[in-house]
Amino acid sequence: MVDDDRVAIHEATTGFLEDRDDGEQALETVLEVDSRLETWTFKDVEVDSGTFGELVSRGIVEKADGEYHVADCEAVQAALTGEDVTAGGGPALPDLENWSPTLGVWGDIRALAGLVGALCFLFAMRLTQYGSVFQGEDVVSPGNDPYYYRYWMDELLSQSTNPGDFGLLAEMPQGAIRDRPLTHALNWWFAALLGGDQAAADTVAAWLPVVATLALGVVVYALAVVVTRDPRVGIASVVLLAVAPVHAVYTQVGFLEHRLHQYFWLGVTLLALAWLAMDLTRRREQAGTREAIRGHLRSPITWVWALMLGFTLGISAHLWGGSSLLFMPLAAYIGLKAALDARDGVSPTLANLPLLVGLGLGSTLSAWLYVAWDWQMGFVAFTPAMVLGGALCVFLLGELWRTLEFHVGGLVVLEAALTGLGIYLFRQFRPADWADAQTRADDLLLREGYTESVSLFTPEYMVLFGPLVQLGISFYLGVAVMGWAIWLLTRRYEPAWLLLTVYAAVLMVLAGIQIRFAAQFMIPIAVLGGLGFVYLLSAIDLSRRPVPFRSTEDRRVAADGGEKLSFPERQKVVYLLGIGVLVCGMGLLFVPGLSGQIAYSESEHAATQAIDDHATEWNRTYPENFVLSAWGENRMYNYFVSGESERYGYARSNFGEFRSSDDPDGYYGQFEGRVGYVILTDLERDVTTDTAQRQLLGGLGTGGEGEPLAHYQLLYADEDRSTVAFAVVPGATINATGESGETVAVSTEVNVFGESFTYETEGKVGNNGRLEVTVPYAGEYTLGERTVTVNEGDVINGREVVLEG
Repeated sequence: MVDDDRVAIHEATTGFLEDRDDGEQALETVLEVDSRLETWTFKDVEVDSGTFGELVSRGIVEKADGEYHVADCEAVQAALTGEDVTAGGGPALPDLENWSPTLGVWGDIRALAGLVGALCFLFAMRLTQYGSVFQGEDVVSPGNDPYYYRYWMDELLSQSTNPGDFGLLAEMPQGAIRDRPLTHALNWWFAALLGGDQAAADTVAAWLPVVATLALGVVVYALAVVVTRDPRVGIASVVLLAVAPVHAVYTQVGFLEHRLHQYFWLGVTLLALAWLAMDLTRRREQAGTREAIRGHLRSPITWVWALMLGFTLGISAHLWGGSSLLFMPLAAYIGLKAALDARDGVSPTLANLPLLVGLGLGSTLSAWLYVAWDWQMGFVAFTPAMVLGGALCVFLLGELWRTLEFHVGGLVVLEAALTGLGIYLFRQFRPADWADAQTRADDLLLREGYTESVSLFTPEYMVLFGPLVQLGISFYLGVAVMGWAIWLLTRRYEPAWLLLTVYAAVLMVLAGIQIRFAAQFMIPIAVLGGLGFVYLLSAIDLSRRPVPFRSTEDRRVAADGGEKLSFPERQKVVYLLGIGVLVCGMGLLFVPGLSGQIAYSESEHAATQAIDDHATEWNRTYPENFVLSAWGENRMYNYFVSGESERYGYARSNFGEFRSSDDPDGYYGQFEGRVGYVILTDLERDVTTDTAQRQLLGGLGTGGEGEPLAHYQLLYADEDRSTVAFAVVPGATINATGESGETVAVSTEVNVFGESFTYETEGKVGNNGRLEVTVPYAGEYTLGERTVTVNEGDVINGREVVLEG
C-alpha cells in the first residue's frame, strides 16, 4: 500500500476512535476476525450494521471479491495503540539506541487498574488465616520453621537496633551465618528500621511475607509483559500466582522464612535475564543481527539490568543453604542459549556479554561476603563463580560452532560431557566441599518424614492431580504453553521463551522430587499459565489472541507492551467471570484449607499463655521452662514461653517415645532440669488406654485413664480436651501416720480453666507406720477422716507436708 493511503487510513481510524465511544471495541473485534480469515462477511463480526457501515464508509474496511477485509491492519493497529505511521509505510519503529520496554501501565489506566486489582486479590489470598495469626497481643506465625527466623531476628535485635550498624552483620553468631545469613540480616534490618522493639519484630514477622509477595506480584507482571508484550498476560499471571495453594502456604501472613526472600529474588533474576533476552530479540526484529547486538551493548539500560542481575545473583547465594540448586536452571539456560545463538548466527559471546558481566559481578559479591564476613558454606558461596566459568566455556564453544557451522546438537552433547567432567574434577580436587555439597543435597532432596518432602506428583492424588491441589489449573495451562514454546524454539530465535521453559522444566523436576520446590516452580509457570489462560479466552472469542500467537507484523505493532486493554461487552463480562472462577476455583478452595493446616488454634495459643504465666509466676527460666510437644509445633510453644526456638531436636527425639510410653511418671527423672512443661493435642489419638497420650489427654492424669500421675499438674484444657498443657513438677509429698499395711485414699478437688475433677490417688502405710504419697496439685487433701493442706510452693519445690495424728 502506498504511503499516502496508509496515512489516510491511520487518520480515518483515529477519527473513528474520537467520534465513537465503542470505537475501540469495534476495531478490536474486526481485527480479531481479520487475523483469522482472509476475507469475511458482515455476519462474521459482532458489530451492529451502523458501526459496520461507518467502518466501510471511512475506508477502514473495504470490499474484496464480494466479502470484506481490513484495508491496512498495521495502520489500524497503530492508531489503536496511539502510534504514528512512518513515511516508510509502517508503524513507527522504536528508537533502537534508547529502547526500553514499558509495562503496559503507563498511559493505559485500564492496564494499571487491572494490575492493582490483581495485586489486591493476591493480598487477600495471603490473609486467609489472619484471625489465627493475630491472637490477642501476639503474632502467632503458622508452622514451625518461622520461629527459627524469629529467634534469630530477636537475637540480632538484642545486639543492635541500629539499621546502620553493618558491623553486626560481619560478626553474626555462627548459627546465623551457617545456612541463611542474608535472610537473617534482612529480617533484622527491616525490624531495626521500624524501631527494633518487640512491636517492630512482630510487624516484620506478620507482614514482611505479604509485602514481599506483593513485590513478587509486580515482578511476575513485569516478567510476563516483557516476554509476551501483553499486559493481559501479566494480569492473568498475577491472578494465577494468587490462587496457587502451595505458594500461598509459604507466603501467607505471618510466615516469616527464607522463602519470601528467595521467591522475590528468583523473580528478579528471571526478569533481568528476560529483559536482556527480549531487548536483543526485539532489536533483531527491527534490524539486522549485527546492528541489534551493537544497539543492545550500547544501551545504558542493558548495563543497568546487567548490574541488577549481578546484584541479584550475588545475594541469592546467601539467602539459604540450598541456593546452589537455583543456579542449576541458570546453568542449563546458559548452555542452551549458546546453542540457540550458534544456530541462528548470533555471536554467543557478544550477545551474552551483559549476562557474563552480571555473573562476574554476582560471583565477586558472593565470594566477598564469604571471605570478608564468613557467610554461607564455601561451595555455595562460589557457585556463581563456577557457573561463570562454565558460561565462558560454552559461549566460546558456541562461537566455534557458529563459525564452523556445525550442527548444534553436537554442541549440546559436548556441554553435557563438560558438565560431567566439571563435577568429577570438583569431587577430586575439592573433596571437603564435595562432602558439604553432598550432605546439603541429601538434606534438601532426600529427607523423609516431612510434609514438604513428598513429591508434587504423589500417588496419593493419582500422580497427575497433585499439581491441581498444589498449583491449580495454572499447571496444566503452563505445561501446554511449555510444549508450544519448545516447538517455537525449534523454528525461531526466542531466548526469552527458552529462559522460561528451562527454569520451569528444571524446577518441575525438583518439585517432582520434593514438593518444597513447587512454589519456586510456580513463578515461571504462572507466566506460562497466564499466557495459556488468555489464549483460552481468545479461543472462545472472549478476547483478542495474545500477542505471542499473532503474526510477525502484529507482534511488532504490540512491541513495548503496546497491547491496549479494552472493556468487553456486558455479556462477555459474565462469561469472563465464569471462566475466571472455573480456572481459579480450585485455588480458591484449597488455599484456605492448606494454609489452615499449619495455623495454630486459639486453644494451642491459650495453652502457651497458661504455661508462660506459670513459668513467670514461679520464675522458671530456660531450660526449666522448656516445653515438650510434637516436634512440628515445638518451636512455637518455646518461642512464646522462653524465646528459645532455634532447635527442636530434643522434642523430635523424645516426644514420640514419651507419648507412647505407659509410665509418664517414669519419665520425670529424665525430664528433671530439662523439661518443665508438656503439651499434647488430639492430632494423634491412641487406641490403647495405657499410653501417656491417653492418660494425660483423655484422663488429665487423674487416673480416669490409667494410674493417677504424681508429676503432671494440669494448667490448661480446652472444652473438648483437644489441647492440654501440664507443668512437670516434683510434687508435694504428704507424710502421714497410719496402721502398717493399710491402704489410704488421698484426694482433693481441682478446678483448672473450667475443668473440675477429683484428683485421687492412694498409698500404703509402711512397716514404720508412715504413709508417703506424692501429689501434683495444691489444695486440701482428704485422707480418710483427716485433712491436710498442700500449697503451690510445696508442689513446685518438692516439699514434704507432714500430717501427724
